[in-house]
Amino acid sequence: MIETNLSRALRLDKTSHTVVSFTGAGGKTTALFQLARELSAHKAVVVTATSHLGLWQIPLADRHIITKGQGKIEIPAGGVTLVTGEIEGNRTQPVNNVTLDWLHAESKRQNTPLLIEADGSRQKPLKAPTTHEPPIPEFSELVVHIAGLSALGKPLTDEHVHRAEIFSKLSGLPLGSPVTTQAIAKVLTRPQGGLKNIPPHARRIVLLNQADTPELQSIGSGMAYELLNYFDALLIGSLQNSVLHTFECTAGIILAAGESSRFGSPKQLLTWKGKPFVRQVAETALQTGLWPVVVVTGFRATDIESALSGLPVAIVHNPDYQQGQGTSIRAGVDSLSDKVGAAIFLLADQPQIPVEVIQALVESHGREMQTILAPLVLEERRANPVLFDRDTFPDLLQLKGDVGGRAIFDKHRVEYLPWHDDILLLDVDKPEDYDRLKELE
Repeated sequence: MIETNLSRALRLDKTSHTVVSFTGAGGKTTALFQLARELSAHKAVVVTATSHLGLWQIPLADRHIITKGQGKIEIPAGGVTLVTGEIEGNRTQPVNNVTLDWLHAESKRQNTPLLIEADGSRQKPLKAPTTHEPPIPEFSELVVHIAGLSALGKPLTDEHVHRAEIFSKLSGLPLGSPVTTQAIAKVLTRPQGGLKNIPPHARRIVLLNQADTPELQSIGSGMAYELLNYFDALLIGSLQNSVLHTFECTAGIILAAGESSRFGSPKQLLTWKGKPFVRQVAETALQTGLWPVVVVTGFRATDIESALSGLPVAIVHNPDYQQGQGTSIRAGVDSLSDKVGAAIFLLADQPQIPVEVIQALVESHGREMQTILAPLVLEERRANPVLFDRDTFPDLLQLKGDVGGRAIFDKHRVEYLPWHDDILLLDVDKPEDYDRLKELE
């Protein structure tokens, strides 16, 4: 893992208005103000809370405005402005609905971010919500739910878990028992747990914080598959050390629509290791955990679909395949949901592509969030498959004719993954290429 920009990991447009609410325990305030600082480099940021804040949190902002319930507030043009209710004892009161609605409208008018602490946890690493929690505004566009992995192995008591009894009921873990990853995952994915009160239209991201060691990072990674069934993305790492790993759905798009005119017969249906090329490529993509796996068909579509029988892949037919590869790329990208964070393009005439290179591309992108990432073989030759972050999807959807993803390389930064095996450079264009490939069986 390397240092990652939180706003990039959350996929926020730094120049636009957005409303982000933070819930859970184990680093809400750290996450909120880290994000506020990143965004304030571009414009003013407003921070508020629908829960109590400790007085120690106030100096994290550039200025603090106390509202007594009135609507209009003078928001400075730059920096991070914290708006709260009045101070009582050692904490601030939440803002009321009148103020909250005004802040929402004003931040939208000024095109500035509005960040909201929308939960309380008494500085414990984990929590479960009670009846009135979490107070997430309905207009939130993104909800980041945080859980602290420092609680793993600690006894399930109020010392380590805010509202331990409710956590016990939601997770099925007896009070006093060591906290497990299974218990955390159950609470995070319960409608009355980590998903509670999230507006239906809002993106939802879970952040497993306090993963300060490789062991905790590995444990958190093991939770990714289940959590991605409920959240749009999962972040794992240490906010204190500015280290995060992003887990999102990475699609595999297999381009299998061409006529193979130079070869003389459909390459997609040639056999390697006893299987049609296209099936071998699809099985490799599935083995690496790419989701969804999309196969774009065109020429001999029925035969290619038959070759994929029984595999959990999505078939997308491109009726314009004769116009060139760009139309197949468009068809594949257009089929993806908003939940997909990146796509790896695989060619149907490269069944020899190993699982390891696909896994390495996904792993590297999770650490560094590259816009375009391609293998670089033996330090000199760019190879397939290539990963494209979703930031490139609008440009890929504009491709026309017989052009590939390289047509947008001049619009985005292209980074490279060093790779040692020149097997990536072999593709089947001529019968003699096929003979070479069969020697590798």
